[in-house]
Amino acid sequence: MRIVGHGVDIVRCDRIERLWKEHGDHFLKRTYTAAERDYCINSRVTVTRLSGRFAAKEAVLKVLGTGWRGELRWTDIETLADAQGKPEVTLHGATAALARELGIAEIQISISHTDEYAIASAIGVGE
Repeated sequence: MRIVGHGVDIVRCDRIERLWKEHGDHFLKRTYTAAERDYCINSRVTVTRLSGRFAAKEAVLKVLGTGWRGELRWTDIETLADAQGKPEVTLHGATAALARELGIAEIQISISHTDEYAIASAIGVGE
């Protein structure tokens, strides 16, 4: 096992809340998968969960070393909690293909937040 890349991102929760209020469902559907939306919206800490997942998506892009380009989509990066609450990343579409090209077999993610900020750290692991 080897580390292929690392990425970290921090966002202001009020920025994500503003985007959600200004753009509503368009923002949510463009940025989050249906499962992520369900997980975040059905929570008492909706904005912090949305913010954490947004930071996670940005951190994953930094692992890939690409930024937003080509065929990559926000919804290609999905972060959901496992049965114990640990966040797990699943890649889809062009983002999954790019990760395979880079030799990334798995992405480990950690997300943390306060009322004001959300931060995520992602590590791309190869075999």
